[in-house]
Amino acid sequence: MHIELTEMLRCPEPHREEFLVISTGEMLGRMIRTGLVGCPVCHREYRLSRGVVDFTGHGKPETGNVAEAVTSFPVSRVPSPDEAQTLQALLDLSGPGGFVVLLGSAARHAVGLASLMGGIHFVGINAPPDTEELPVLSLLRGAGVIPLRQAMARGVVVGAELAGAPWVAEAVRVLLRGRRLVIEAEKIPVPDGITRLASGEGLFVGEKT
Repeated sequence: MHIELTEMLRCPEPHREEFLVISTGEMLGRMIRTGLVGCPVCHREYRLSRGVVDFTGHGKPETGNVAEAVTSFPVSRVPSPDEAQTLQALLDLSGPGGFVVLLGSAARHAVGLASLMGGIHFVGINAPPDTEELPVLSLLRGAGVIPLRQAMARGVVVGAELAGAPWVAEAVRVLLRGRRLVIEAEKIPVPDGITRLASGEGLFVGEKT
């Protein structure tokens, strides 16, 4: 996990948002490889192992598997360059800086998007098991809650397998006002707080109002 993501983390427990405390172990450049993440409100601790922070409270984060027991995925594939270019256009981001959240199987687009959108850090939530942490991609694991603070993301892309409650509502929560939500499914209700901009070709695009 990139060290700059630390201030954007939130405890998944239902209490006020508070900055979490991280005790770091191994670091590789700006990436934290091992450590503990602690909540000063409820005093829960979450393990950071092999670069992945596990906020589920169960499972085996030391395996590096960030999808086991959370969701299931189709056979992994390498996305085409055209997919990354399409997402870049739909997210409508200009300039470096900030974070883009990739939920579920959408994390497979991180490398392609990073090649087109320099200076933006990507955060994969419940990414497929074969997804590896990268200098441009931090990986978090959560159960029904995105463990990030409210209104922190410049864009969110939701994988098709998570295109429903509670994940879409969580995607809206972490998105900044006026920024784009892209869902890899077109036949979905318009989420609360989102204005639909377009839908078709297997995608829904909206903007947070």
